[in-house]
Amino acid sequence: MYRHRVMISAAVVAAAVGFVPATAQAAGPSADPGRAATATSPAPKAGSAKDATAQDATAQDASAREAAKEAAAKDTAAKVAKAKAKAGARAGAPAATTGSGASARGQQSEWFEVGMGTSTSYAHTIGLATSVSTDLTNSFVQFDVDWGDSTTDQDFGNAGAFVYFKHKYAEVGSHTITITATDLLTKETSTTTKDVVVDGSEFTPHAPTRLLDTRDGTGTGTGTGTGTSAGRPVAPYATTRVKVAGNAGIPAGVTAVALNITATNTSAGGHVIAYASGKPQPTTSNVNFAAGQTVPNLAIVPVGEDGYVELANRSEGPVDLIADVTGYFTRSAASGYTSVKPSRLVDTREGLGTARGQVAAQSTFGVQIAGQGGLPAKGVTAVALNVTVTGPKSSGHLTVFPSGQQAPSTSSVNFAAGQTVANAVIVPVGPDGRINVRNGAWSPTDVIVDVTGYYSADGEAAYLPVEPRRMHDSRTSDWPLAGQAYHHETLWTYGMALEALVLNTTVTNPQGSGHLSVAPDPNSMDDYIAGKAVRPTPPDSSVLNWTKDATVANLVQASTGSTDVVDFWNRGWQPTDLIVDLFGMYDKN
Repeated sequence: MYRHRVMISAAVVAAAVGFVPATAQAAGPSADPGRAATATSPAPKAGSAKDATAQDATAQDASAREAAKEAAAKDTAAKVAKAKAKAGARAGAPAATTGSGASARGQQSEWFEVGMGTSTSYAHTIGLATSVSTDLTNSFVQFDVDWGDSTTDQDFGNAGAFVYFKHKYAEVGSHTITITATDLLTKETSTTTKDVVVDGSEFTPHAPTRLLDTRDGTGTGTGTGTGTSAGRPVAPYATTRVKVAGNAGIPAGVTAVALNITATNTSAGGHVIAYASGKPQPTTSNVNFAAGQTVPNLAIVPVGEDGYVELANRSEGPVDLIADVTGYFTRSAASGYTSVKPSRLVDTREGLGTARGQVAAQSTFGVQIAGQGGLPAKGVTAVALNVTVTGPKSSGHLTVFPSGQQAPSTSSVNFAAGQTVANAVIVPVGPDGRINVRNGAWSPTDVIVDVTGYYSADGEAAYLPVEPRRMHDSRTSDWPLAGQAYHHETLWTYGMALEALVLNTTVTNPQGSGHLSVAPDPNSMDDYIAGKAVRPTPPDSSVLNWTKDATVANLVQASTGSTDVVDFWNRGWQPTDLIVDLFGMYDKN
């Protein structure tokens, strides 16, 4: 917790205090809180002193902009708090309770009213500005704050000046804040309360369920999709809508959804963009495909206020789209996220985690999740995986689902004969701590499963969706990523306790075959800027695989480690272009 006594102007204090609010709110009904913007800066390649210097300057500019936003938002919060108190007085607010000091004022009943303004920042934090409006002269006030989570805070200030508090909640959700102001001479008091909801969201696993399939009209009768109707593909450069809130048991108020999006019956090369209904279409991408391909990719998509997400076909031909849900996020206590060092749980080529040898057609094998790969033995509700198919004898799909259930009619990874393809998967874990993997093809295939993180009631990191934006594109901002080289990225978050970033990584124009690995960097950005960074050890896990000239994308929930720097490794021997899009982040309490 942070508190600060204010005896000078709000603007001066706001610039000095480490406090990151967004849109201020007065006590009582008000508009939804805003969210402070997060500055980003593409990181230079290792060994580039010129780029490191440029990034240092960019970071300083970003920090200066954030400090200016803090000052403006903090000053606004204070002004709103005072305006609320004065407005109440003008409207005939009742006089404050007269305490024992009233006799010193000639038994007069003075006007004494406290006001409160709040702002949210990051996943768990509330900023609060408070002041008293009063007719008392030389009033010196004690402010007692009950945060509604069994913790309290206290500070003092002159009436008419502003006192600021900052509080970080252990849990997301709704909290009731109560402020009691007491004049220390007269003992007159005033109390106000406000219900606040912090910005962070936690995850609820959902049995894999199909929400959209344009091939048979599933989900296409809901909403007003501009590019599809029942049983018809999405037209070129058109969109279709997916109903999320209120569908398949998903509640209202959902903030984001985990969807496995599959493009099939593709007639031209292009990509799919997934985004919140009612928002402008971003310039990022989620699924990339060539003509004739069937390509899946996991996406964590913000949900619009109307409960829908949009899927845009960015190609010159029609395409069928499929969307399967495996979980959703809400601003209420559920399961928080914890990243782990990427590690391999299953490799049928070696007999790791299951029997050695290719998985037979139309067969299922179980995978122990709890207690493996750095995960706890109990309490895991869902797991974040990267599932790879290699050496399939025919085309088909894998379905990953919780143990103890029948295999659903959804897909997790789609593949063609001879193809090596990976897809990120978030899957609920069965009550016995296991999941199942089913080979839905009519021929055998090898399967690899890597773990990157898990969800549990004890998980401390809540999700914050952001406006999708491109962090890095080597085609326009750099040079191709050389073979066996790495590119590093950081996110300037002005003090956020990052756990992981939700990214979509895309490889395009590769000059040979290879695979991409993503892992936290032991070096800090200060090390890179000072030229002191040492080459990290590449991880032994993979995020996506490619062949020459292919364009391949996959979602990754990238741990930021202890330095908030993430490495992207080209584990092939020839150069390739790399694109990194940001969709959200996990913030620890």
